[in-house]
Amino acid sequence: MLKEERQAYIIHQINLHNKVLSSDLSVQLNVSEDTIRRDLNELAENGQVLKVYGGALSKSFQFPFQEGNVYAKESKKEIAKKAISLIQNGMTVLVGGGTTMIELARLVPNDIHCTFFTISPLVALELAEKENIEVILIGGKLSRNTNIVTGSQVINELSDLRVDLCLLGTNSLSLDEGITDSDWEVVQIKRAMIKCSKSVAILSITEKLNSNQKMRVAPLRDVSYLVTDLDPGHPKLKEFSKSLTVL
Repeated sequence: MLKEERQAYIIHQINLHNKVLSSDLSVQLNVSEDTIRRDLNELAENGQVLKVYGGALSKSFQFPFQEGNVYAKESKKEIAKKAISLIQNGMTVLVGGGTTMIELARLVPNDIHCTFFTISPLVALELAEKENIEVILIGGKLSRNTNIVTGSQVINELSDLRVDLCLLGTNSLSLDEGITDSDWEVVQIKRAMIKCSKSVAILSITEKLNSNQKMRVAPLRDVSYLVTDLDPGHPKLKEFSKSLTVL
């Protein structure tokens, strides 16, 4: 594989999953970790990714308010538009982080009366623009890699909640493994979010479906809704629709 092809693959994986590990890319591309590190350094110097210890991060995930940075922005807007239909007056809603959740927060109708809890300061800022909703930002250590709060304090606060609906983004989702992720701290937070929710909606662009990461968050049976950028009747969603409601 040529260097240009290798780096294009790396950029796509970073945009898709927000974060990549050098060790994983080494296995996927069948090259040494030194080669991957050189690629990541070059991509970082060119301003295409953010280099971190052991891998790299997506610029769109770290700087979602910069126009032109967000990967699959139109698809995420479509997903957010569909997910809004799940929110009803009087609900208590728990919202995760990520670029899709920011798009959703922007689309929340001004006349809806709800209470929103979130682990994302960026999402909280968007929700705070809506005059008829109460926004509660759950406190904890801010992860610079994910822009959400993490740690035992967050898990303890979540354990005291019982919300009507949880809206979560995902790194990967598959029929066999359910929700998976590559960040251990994020896995713990998402598990706690799911546990305190009556129903759970996963918001995901199609490219993340039928893929797996190293760490399991929850099985598919814990998910109530799947919201994607495809029509609910699309063949790619047929198997998922047997287990949950697809929007």
